Amino acid sequence: MKWVFYCIIGLIFFGNTSFHLITHSSQDFYIVIEKHNYEMKVFDADNNWLITYPVVFGNKNLGDKMMQGDRKTPEGIFHIASKRLHPKWNRYLALDYPTAESYQKFNERKAAGLIPSTAQIGGQIGIHGTWPHEEFAIDQYQNWTQGCISTKNVYIQELYSNIPEGTTVIIKQ
Repeated sequence: MKWVFYCIIGLIFFGNTSFHLITHSSQDFYIVIEKHNYEMKVFDADNNWLITYPVVFGNKNLGDKMMQGDRKTPEGIFHIASKRLHPKWNRYLALDYPTAESYQKFNERKAAGLIPSTAQIGGQIGIHGTWPHEEFAIDQYQNWTQGCISTKNVYIQELYSNIPEGTTVIIKQ
């Protein structure tokens, strides 16, 4: 009979000491997205690698975003600006794109004639899940977004629950 009591106490203790109950600050983690590897890695503040998630992007050309509509994912240092539930893609972690650095690269490319003078920089870049029942796109590395980063819904739920707004996101080739 004592073992039942100890089991119940143990379940209550361990059930209430979950990672999910800890409040984290934006300084506790950072995320590195490597487009050429189709990987999103989460690190703690001490540079310890915690987990890697598979991801896909918008365009098979994994170059830096040039302008709105090119379906490319921007490269640089960003931050999670907001988090919200999304009716199509499960969860959405909005990035603060475009940044001052993004505008500088965009304007330099315009001045060099690499993009049309009427081009817009774009926006609404984030990390999100997939359409319901279409997680195979992640397994098959099918780039389908408009420039966002997409991962499986179970992974975006983990990120949404544990990664706070303000967290640094580094996107590189």
